[in-house]
Amino acid sequence: MDAIRTCCAGLDVHQANVVACVVTGPLEGKPQVVLREFSTVLSGLLALSDWSGELNCTEVAMESTGVYWKPVCNVLEATCSVTLANASHIKNLPGRKTDKKDAQWIAELHRCGLIRNSFIAPREIRELRDLTRYRRKLKGYETSERNRILKVLEDANIKMSTFISDVFGKSGRLMLEAIVNGEVIVPDQVADLALGRLRAKIPDLVEVLNGRVTLHHRKIIQRSLNHLEFLEETIAELEVDMAQYFSPYQEQETLLQTIPGVGPSVAKVILAEIGTDMSVFPSAAHLASWAGVSPGNCESAGKKKRTYDTGEQGAKVSVTRSGLGGQ
Repeated sequence: MDAIRTCCAGLDVHQANVVACVVTGPLEGKPQVVLREFSTVLSGLLALSDWSGELNCTEVAMESTGVYWKPVCNVLEATCSVTLANASHIKNLPGRKTDKKDAQWIAELHRCGLIRNSFIAPREIRELRDLTRYRRKLKGYETSERNRILKVLEDANIKMSTFISDVFGKSGRLMLEAIVNGEVIVPDQVADLALGRLRAKIPDLVEVLNGRVTLHHRKIIQRSLNHLEFLEETIAELEVDMAQYFSPYQEQETLLQTIPGVGPSVAKVILAEIGTDMSVFPSAAHLASWAGVSPGNCESAGKKKRTYDTGEQGAKVSVTRSGLGGQ
C-alpha cells in the first residue's frame, strides 16, 4: 500500500475510553507508531487533542461506533480533519482483534488513503437533526397512546371510532372524560358532548358510548389521556423551538416544499438530514445512495441477497446506517 499522508491518527472509540495510534514518517519508509489511551470524558478528550497537536497530527480517522464517536468528533473537529469510517469497510483481519491493533489498522488505512469518509454534517445541522428526530419519537409515543386508548375502548365495548372520525378531537375528548368519570351517557348528555356534524349521530352515539366499562378500563384510559396531554404539550413547545432553529433556512424549506408530497414537517426533516451543502455528494446518485433509497448488488451462486448501496461517501445505509441513524 502506497502512503499519501506523512502523519495521521487512527482512533478505536469505545464508551469509556479511546485508543489512539499516530503513525508518522516519510512516505517511502516505515512509519513510527505511537500508541496511547485516553478517557472519553471531556478532560480526556482535550488531552487527546493536545497530544495530537504536540505530534503535529491533524488527520484523524475513526469508526462510526454508535453515538460514541460524536463527543470525540465534537472536540477534535476544531483542530483536526476528522474522517468518519464505515465500520464494515475497514474491518480488520480475523485473529488480530485488540483495541491497539484496531487503532493501528485504522491509522495505516488512513495513511494510505483507503478510508472513504462518511458525511458528517455541520454542528448547526446536527442540532436540527436532534430536534426533528426527537419530535418524531414524541409523535410515535403520541400515536402509541392513542392506539392504546382505542384498544381499551374496544375491550370495553365502546365503538367510538366507528362513528367518530377523530376520537381525540374536541367532542371525542369530552366523551372520553365522561367515560373516565363513570357517567352513564343519556341522549341529553350526548347532545351537550357532540359538536358540529356529530349532532346528527346522537342516537347512534348513545348506543356506542354505553358499553361494559370497568374501573380497570377507566384507570387505563385516564393514565393514557394524561400522558397524551403531556406529549401534546411537549411537542407544541418543541415546535416553537424548532421554528427558531429553522428560521435561517426559510428559503431552503420553501424550495423543498415545491416537491410534490413534501410539506413543512417533511421539509424540515429533509433539511436536517442532508443539510444545505450538496457539494459533499458528488452526484444525485450518491445522495440517493446515502439516503438508503438506492438498491445495491449482492449476488452469490446466482442468488441475489438483500443489500443497500453504500455509495462513494462511505455512509452505511442499511437500517442502522451511520449516515442517517448514527449521525
